[in-house]
Amino acid sequence: MVFVDIDETICHYVSENNDSARDYALAIPYPERIQKINNLHAEGHTIVYWTARGSVTQINWFQLTHSQLTSWGAKFHELRMGKPAYDLFIDDKNINSDLYFSE
Repeated sequence: MVFVDIDETICHYVSENNDSARDYALAIPYPERIQKINNLHAEGHTIVYWTARGSVTQINWFQLTHSQLTSWGAKFHELRMGKPAYDLFIDDKNINSDLYFSE
């Protein structure tokens, strides 16, 4: 099973100001990153997109996020909300997205 974050992993944002609040509707996909995850799906891996969208604000972003993944051509088995907001994630099977997608 492969868990994949969404924001700043398979999509990014162009900010015209220094406001840290994101407008998720303006997310810009990274097609090459999505394709790399789709390749894992094609190889038989179970793909779960897991996002912290709404974890702090308690706003339900499920429908928007599901629609984005679908429109971006992302192949997945499950979309999970409720990923905790954190500053550092330490795990023995974790990899930085920039490092993973640079290979």
